[in-house]
Amino acid sequence: MKDVIITGATGMIGAEVTRLLLRQGVNVTAITRPMSENLEYLEDLVEKDKIEADNSSDDENREHGTLKLFDCDLSELRTLRDKLGWEHDAFFHFGWAHTFGPGRNDASKQAINIKATVDAVHLAYETGCKAFVGAGSQAEFGIASAKLTDELPKDPKTGYGVAKLAACRLSQLECENLGIRHVWGRIVSSYGPGDNSSTMVMSAINTMLHGEKMSFTPAEQIWDYIYVEDLAKAFIALAEMGLNQKCYTIGSGEGRLLREYIYAIRDAIDPTLDVGIGEREYDKNQVMHLEADITELVADTGFVPETTFEEGIKKTVEWAREHMTI
Repeated sequence: MKDVIITGATGMIGAEVTRLLLRQGVNVTAITRPMSENLEYLEDLVEKDKIEADNSSDDENREHGTLKLFDCDLSELRTLRDKLGWEHDAFFHFGWAHTFGPGRNDASKQAINIKATVDAVHLAYETGCKAFVGAGSQAEFGIASAKLTDELPKDPKTGYGVAKLAACRLSQLECENLGIRHVWGRIVSSYGPGDNSSTMVMSAINTMLHGEKMSFTPAEQIWDYIYVEDLAKAFIALAEMGLNQKCYTIGSGEGRLLREYIYAIRDAIDPTLDVGIGEREYDKNQVMHLEADITELVADTGFVPETTFEEGIKKTVEWAREHMTI
């Protein structure tokens, strides 16, 4: 790949994909939400990485792609057609509104995300992209009791999950009609620098860094977390080698008790902290098994996760310390 387009480029995943592609010498056109509070983070991340690459003694790391930024609301993606040019290779669609909070179950707001995904497909076609890579979610499955693969039934329980599944199916149809390779990556659970403060991992880190106690359920769920750098590498691998019209589940491929992750977060901050395991009841529709089967992802692309949770959480805690507000 030489030129790509990325929506949602200031989010944790989009920013990491941007960074990795620039290091590979790929030119990135990043479409960002107007007035995004994370724009400065993306610019700092890219500039810092460029300096490191330019100063590297490794010739392979000296090449660095260019970054172009375009402010555009997801509802207006088609207006960018004449501004982006024609010759691009792949389109990464990470942009999605209302992933947290009340809007997650708001049908009208999630419907906008579905339309934006279809619009993104058309923008990909109109800018010469040969591949469209969409970011899906484990929420598309609903409540499952086995490792997640595309063969499992889909019965989403949230507006967000319904919208992601609809966006997947409709973008598949549009890509087939337009002759674009379509690949969909369903993310199980991710974490890393730049993560949303509402996630379990980041909220636990922020609370523990302030020396405060958290209360958890018995945390006996089987969970699967993947570090953001590994996740970004997986999406790049899908763009390069993912099979047309295929959906892949993306995770570490290793399920662990949720309490093990909580203890690892605590140990990376202060092993003496009381984390309050078992002080809360499970939610009514608590998912007890959330684990990715990455067999086909590995077989088709060669992708293999490299970062253990203990390694990744140390990097995430370090980032959180630098960005923590008192």
